[in-house]
Amino acid sequence: MTTSEWKLRTVAPDLARRYVSEGFWDDDTLGQLLGRGLHDGAALRFTVRSHVRPWRGTLGAVDDLARRVAAGLRVRGVGPGDVVAFQLPNWVEAAASFYAAAYLGAVVVPIVHFYGPKEVGYILRRTGVRVLVTAERFGHVDFLANLEELRPSLPDLELVAVVGEAPAGTIPFASLAHGAPLDGPLGSDPEAPALVAYTSGTTSDPKGVVHSHRTIGAEIRQLGAAQPEGPPRLTGAPVGHGIGMLAALLLPVWRGEEVHLIDVWNPAEVLAAMLEDGVASGTGATFFLTSLLDHPDLTPAHLELMHHVGLGGSAVPAAVADRATALGLSVVRMFGSTEHPSITGCTHDDPLEKRLYTDGRPLPGVEMRLLDEDGREVAPDEPGEIVSRGPDCFVGYTDPALTDEAFDADGWYATGDVGVLDTDGYLAITDRKKDIIIRGGENISALEVEEQLLRMPGVAEVAVVAAPDERLGEHACAFVRMVPAAPTLTLDAVRDRLGEVGLARQKWPEELRSVEDFPRTPSGKIQKFVLRRALRDESGA
Repeated sequence: MTTSEWKLRTVAPDLARRYVSEGFWDDDTLGQLLGRGLHDGAALRFTVRSHVRPWRGTLGAVDDLARRVAAGLRVRGVGPGDVVAFQLPNWVEAAASFYAAAYLGAVVVPIVHFYGPKEVGYILRRTGVRVLVTAERFGHVDFLANLEELRPSLPDLELVAVVGEAPAGTIPFASLAHGAPLDGPLGSDPEAPALVAYTSGTTSDPKGVVHSHRTIGAEIRQLGAAQPEGPPRLTGAPVGHGIGMLAALLLPVWRGEEVHLIDVWNPAEVLAAMLEDGVASGTGATFFLTSLLDHPDLTPAHLELMHHVGLGGSAVPAAVADRATALGLSVVRMFGSTEHPSITGCTHDDPLEKRLYTDGRPLPGVEMRLLDEDGREVAPDEPGEIVSRGPDCFVGYTDPALTDEAFDADGWYATGDVGVLDTDGYLAITDRKKDIIIRGGENISALEVEEQLLRMPGVAEVAVVAAPDERLGEHACAFVRMVPAAPTLTLDAVRDRLGEVGLARQKWPEELRSVEDFPRTPSGKIQKFVLRRALRDESGA
């Protein structure tokens, strides 16, 4: 598939002119934005905490590596508009691959490092990836074995560079960086695709979210300006995911800050690193915060470093916000998605009850409405589906049909989330129309899991929904109705099935409940909101 087949939307001329006049959009490419930041911050530290590939250096050293990799790709024919993917843990090679592709004006496709062959194969085929940078293996994932299985179905994939031992048909990553560095970023159309971030959603396959140079640039500037001053942050979220990519590879470079990565989230090691390097952590999905607060090594010195905490990417239980506040932390909540990354947010100057119990107000340049089932705006304190538009909203999916479903004729994006606005204009998320679970900031498609469970012997119907999780925000709970006289289905059997089909472990259900029948609409459709509400009531969330 080629990028022209994505049939991306065009932002209305009046909106485009407004975004330019108000400073949200300019003509910079992603490569130019990053190039300036890496050059200006050349002396800043760049560290990778890892048991297998630790690294310490500077942003300048990473910039030099990225420019050499870019030159190595350039002599192999890679240039503006080509699609370059990487599937790597939080290593320096991931940063260099991202920056190198951006310097060439290529379309960057980060892939979460724990994705299995099912997800990876779809991403590589759907996006028309020409170059892939990957590793031999990491943890339980054997990247090369997965790739060997997929390679015959990937006609567009011309070059695979491997961090580590490179087998036949691939090249060592180091060989890309042998020559002289690229002089500077190549020119490109600022309205052209710059990035495809894959996210699970209501479909059984991941969705390819396409951002242009202008929309991702607007997001970097918008979110970067909203962050408070403070110590640099140690990022454990995967850089192959939108949250980790922004937090570690993009925002610090734009803000002129150090970059600190860790490739395995181990709370004891994170806490030790915080004191050793003078860095903060715990921002993002609630899991990253609660795992640190729960650890016996936590001290007042850690709490001082992590004073300003921003939570988002998954449900934020009020109990977590209350607990963090009682420990002296200043907590804010934000709402967005891979498609529209920063829709609302609080500041640390907002009233306490707004910071703890709402997801904030629309950020600069963002418009938001709450609509009822008939498309009419709802009154304050009444629930409605959130629709939004703004300079950081994506330009479409790699699947044109999904783009058509997501946007109306005026460019409003239907988020699939339900919320209420109070009389002060603050938003609180109350439910979800779209069929996903957000576990520790990572989206899980309920449909993707359900399709596999329905193939198991004896399963008549299944509904996978989000259950409250104090540590992760949410986890997947599978409700199953078995055919009469079928043996009882176990959680271990479910996990064995999902492992056999190559589904990432993070997507496996963590609860299994048997039901004689489901709550239904008059037409017979399963009412998932009833199941979600029962789980929330049961947990007291």
